[in-house]
Amino acid sequence: MKQTYVKDLFVGGDVTDWFLVKRCEIKTGANGKQYFDILLADKTGDISGKKWDVEGAEATLLSKIKPGELVKVKAQVTEWNGQAQLRLGRIRQQKSVDALQMAEFIKAAPEPPEAMFAYLRGKAEGIGDPGYREVCLKLLDRNKERLLYYPAAKANHHAIFAGLLWHVKRMLMMAERCCEVYAFLNKDLLMAGVIVHDIEKLNEMEADETGVVSEYTLEGQMLGHLVMGVRTIDRLAAEIGLPREKAVLLEHMMISHHYEPDFGSPKRPLFPEAEALHYMDMLDSKLYDFEDSLLGVTPGTFSDWVRTLDGRKLYKATT
Repeated sequence: MKQTYVKDLFVGGDVTDWFLVKRCEIKTGANGKQYFDILLADKTGDISGKKWDVEGAEATLLSKIKPGELVKVKAQVTEWNGQAQLRLGRIRQQKSVDALQMAEFIKAAPEPPEAMFAYLRGKAEGIGDPGYREVCLKLLDRNKERLLYYPAAKANHHAIFAGLLWHVKRMLMMAERCCEVYAFLNKDLLMAGVIVHDIEKLNEMEADETGVVSEYTLEGQMLGHLVMGVRTIDRLAAEIGLPREKAVLLEHMMISHHYEPDFGSPKRPLFPEAEALHYMDMLDSKLYDFEDSLLGVTPGTFSDWVRTLDGRKLYKATT
């Protein structure tokens, strides 16, 4: 049983315990020497680790460690760039992990995946427009198995077991309330856009059933989930006979929801539902990072530097 969790680690301390490997690689530093770079996790969070000056037989052994495995590490907790980091001493593998053990190591969405999927499907069934409804139901049903465990990212927001479902569910909740305030919005279009906007993350990344992403796929690296999503809607629209304008509206919501070319969007939103989708996506991702970064922070104090929030140190209020 684990004794020490990521959230309890402090700079200057030591740790000897088991962690889940999220990613790992032997790299070469500016000094020409090899080092082992690893991202470790448990159900409370992630922490990066380094083992310096690895070579020969040690490098060979370390290269056999793979994402999704458990490793026991002995390390010092140091600080780099304002964040805690492990300076690894010893590290060993345990490949065989039962479900009870794994529950200690997987950071997961706070609701059961089946319940979240049922929520999404219920909202899809409630879409009044038959074309948008059919697109959403087919994409959900065809991808149910992977949706039950896929994260929404390799790192950053919602990079957790069933994180993609959690992200989309909360966006749907926002979309319904947004349409109550801004009654001119086409609710069917906005709800459909939310459901489909990130669906191709399932094919952009390779994730195992623990929700750990090992790598991006070839298409994920070359095209990205925005372009892949447009192709998926195009094929599905032809299959079900979706009117061309409706297909293009959904496709535009996919390619514009990152807003800026630097983040992969060749077009900015050109109609209000697409604009709303972008800001709901941003709001959910940023508030997830706030919520996650403040877990375990003592009220009245600041968090560590949060890279995904422009390096800010966040304050946790006492009231």
